[in-house]
Amino acid sequence: MRLHEKNKKHSVPLRDPHQDMLAGIRELAPEIKARAAEIEAARRVPSDLVERLRSIGLFRMFVPRSHGGLELDFPAGLEVIKALTQLDGSIGWISIVGGVGSLFAAAAHPELYQQIYKDGPDVAICGSSQPGGTAERVADGYRVKGRWPFASSCTHADWIGGFCIVTENGKPVPGPQGKPQVRVAVLPARDWEIEDTWHAAGLKGTGSHHITLRETLVPETHVFDVEAPPRMSGPLYQALRQWLPLVHGAFSVGLAEGTVDDLLALAHTGRQQLYAAVPMRESETFQYELGRISANLRAAQALLEVQIASHWRRAMAGTLRDEDLMIEGARSAVWLATTCVGIADACFALAGSSAVYDSSPLQRRLRDVHVGAQHAHAQQRQYVDVGKLALRRSAGHAG
Repeated sequence: MRLHEKNKKHSVPLRDPHQDMLAGIRELAPEIKARAAEIEAARRVPSDLVERLRSIGLFRMFVPRSHGGLELDFPAGLEVIKALTQLDGSIGWISIVGGVGSLFAAAAHPELYQQIYKDGPDVAICGSSQPGGTAERVADGYRVKGRWPFASSCTHADWIGGFCIVTENGKPVPGPQGKPQVRVAVLPARDWEIEDTWHAAGLKGTGSHHITLRETLVPETHVFDVEAPPRMSGPLYQALRQWLPLVHGAFSVGLAEGTVDDLLALAHTGRQQLYAAVPMRESETFQYELGRISANLRAAQALLEVQIASHWRRAMAGTLRDEDLMIEGARSAVWLATTCVGIADACFALAGSSAVYDSSPLQRRLRDVHVGAQHAHAQQRQYVDVGKLALRRSAGHAG
């Protein structure tokens, strides 16, 4: 059975795509929560759940309408990602990959793009953005080889890409600012080897294994520059890098929202901790800490909303490809990750000893948010560029 036939069988008609996707997520929510332990134990999302996500439109939400996709506005797509992350961190992470993968593909040569989507828009694309391979220029394309880490979603991908340093005669080809030229090589998933390496502290169900490509001749059409000018029209496809910090911000906030929900659910059971005079929900200490957590969560939600709206306005105006905007997005992503880690830590502490068991969703939330915050887009070192931007802008105003 071909992919588009399979999707046609399982998909439902999407009248208002954004709202229908959210409705599909609400319908799927009890099953995702019930299977959280199964997802972690398997270290991947089970194939039947992947197909359910495919059927509600996850892999097509940022695919252009010209190719049968939904082409959701970016803020709407982030709402979908956040809703899935609220349910489970690993599900949320693969939803990022499922959405952003199609934005990476939008930078591909038209010939490759047509090949990827020839059977329909519901294509799962993943890869690794670390330049773990080399692409040696040859007369009929590139000879590509390498080993790449953190290939989240590789266990259910249809196509996989790996970033490579371009070489000639074994030596790196200089790119902008003298740095080595980097291109992404994309091939069907069957051409890659998956190394079973994803034994991690959190986000266990993302299948973020290493991928390997033995020296392979890759056609010129399958190797491209994700920084090149857009090949497609529309605000979604103007730039890629500027969107990436925002998806990580949505992940952090969605996970924090789910963590607070889990803490509240525990409190509403009437649980009373050892030596406590009253149940958790009647304790003023608990209420005080919960109030502080709620304020931090609302601040995180507000910053995310403002940053998304700002980016989308720039995209609609055709001015998204701006390095300063990239820095502004990074500022939000780092602050959101740090704040949401603090929210998860506080929720875990308030829950007491019950949170240490594998059966508690709070310990899984804690691990997931910490692992997510280790991503490059959420690292504290991003603040260096934020500080430089603040100094440059203040000097400009002073002048």
